[in-house]
Amino acid sequence: MNDLVRQHTALGDADLDWLHLLVSEWQLLSDLSFADLVLWVPTRDGTRYVSVAQMRPNTGPTSYQDDMVGHLVPRGRRPMLDAALDEGRIVREGDPEWREEVPVRVESIPVRRESRVLGVIARNTNLLTVRTPSRLELTYLQSASDLAQMIAQGTFPFPEQQSDMDVSPRAGDGLIRVDADGIVQYASPNALSAYHRLGLAVDLVGHHLGTLTAELAPSRGPVDEALTKLASGWAPREFEIEGGEDGVIQVRAIPLKPKGPRIGSLVLLRDVTELRRRERELITKDATIREIHHRVKNNLQTVAALLRLQARRIGSEQGREALEEAVRRVGSIAIVHETLSQTLDERVEFDEIADRVLAMVAEIAPGKVTGRRTGRFGILDAEVATPLAMVLTEVLQNALEHGFRPGERGAVEVSAVRGGTSRQARLLVTVQDDGVGLPEDFDPHRSGNLGLQIVRTLVEGELGGSFDMAPAPERGTRVMLDIPVRAEKQIRAEA
Repeated sequence: MNDLVRQHTALGDADLDWLHLLVSEWQLLSDLSFADLVLWVPTRDGTRYVSVAQMRPNTGPTSYQDDMVGHLVPRGRRPMLDAALDEGRIVREGDPEWREEVPVRVESIPVRRESRVLGVIARNTNLLTVRTPSRLELTYLQSASDLAQMIAQGTFPFPEQQSDMDVSPRAGDGLIRVDADGIVQYASPNALSAYHRLGLAVDLVGHHLGTLTAELAPSRGPVDEALTKLASGWAPREFEIEGGEDGVIQVRAIPLKPKGPRIGSLVLLRDVTELRRRERELITKDATIREIHHRVKNNLQTVAALLRLQARRIGSEQGREALEEAVRRVGSIAIVHETLSQTLDERVEFDEIADRVLAMVAEIAPGKVTGRRTGRFGILDAEVATPLAMVLTEVLQNALEHGFRPGERGAVEVSAVRGGTSRQARLLVTVQDDGVGLPEDFDPHRSGNLGLQIVRTLVEGELGGSFDMAPAPERGTRVMLDIPVRAEKQIRAEA
């Protein structure tokens, strides 16, 4: 819509924002009208109209099989559009049109913002299935007429209360019509069922909706007074009501002011009891998982502390170094679990973990060998983050212990690059030092070094990637890891 409006019309940004607000709300008008809606805006030179948006009803058959967005129509070809735009009134005159042997009633509703008419909504009703309307359908049509009058006057939609139609109640979920005093004039079967879920034992019609709702809600005191006004539809609001029987309904109140003063309200509602129950279960499950990660981290830190204590008491230098290596391995796993204990899902931002592992391993040669990270690891699943943290620990530990002579100064750099396609995303990790380099006959895939054995096992066996170790271009050693991962967009979408 932005492109069409800016390309063909003279509307400003504020006008475009109003059209966006209207389009975000007009599914309700379409459903209540049982009609298709097409938004036409006059072009910059005033000689044509361009259709910038279209909506089909969920409550009836469509009048348009094709998409109308982007169509241009000369002024004069559709007189009802001209009359609505020029006179600023709803135009209903004219005989039904025939489209592919289907009779269609066409109406034009001017879209007003402040004192200007920005465009016209063409409301197209398929008359092929017209029958004697029920009380529900009559209420729908009357409410649609009121909303159309408000659009023509510029009082709907409500700028201060924009709803999210993906989660807001819709007409088919449950509808209540109340008069200016808040007395229920009509309640759809779904609306009545939702109130029964709150504990209502009588019919809604004839009762004051706000007072009845406040009685069903468990709150007391000033909240009751506010709830009474909200449920009566005095202002455009969305809220939830939780009844004493553990029922939860989501409510949206729409004041109706077709001629200025409020004549009543339209109250849309949906029973979300099961949805909220599942949400509470998920919250409890997430809290339990986070607590498990927290306890695992604490237990690993306890193990590391015991190993560190044992290393101080052992007399063998080789044994002490082995225990200190074990401390760092356990510590790298503990870092991952600590991060997972602070998230809402089994995914972690690995850059922080990599930095902490780098700082932890750098304690081997404090002040002599510096480490830094470039690039981004990004978000990783827990099943990738845990073994990768161990691999990174082993590679860094090996570089610091064997890549530099005693007392020699140097640097180790960890770089990460995510690439590949959305179907086959990969993480390329390089660890490079400027130390003494590899012996001439060294083969990393046959080395008996425990750390390299752990790296090979985790990278190739658990992560399904590849591992290589070779001399750096100028000096030192370069370790390269190629690991398949899921694309960040996919991970974020699931989150």
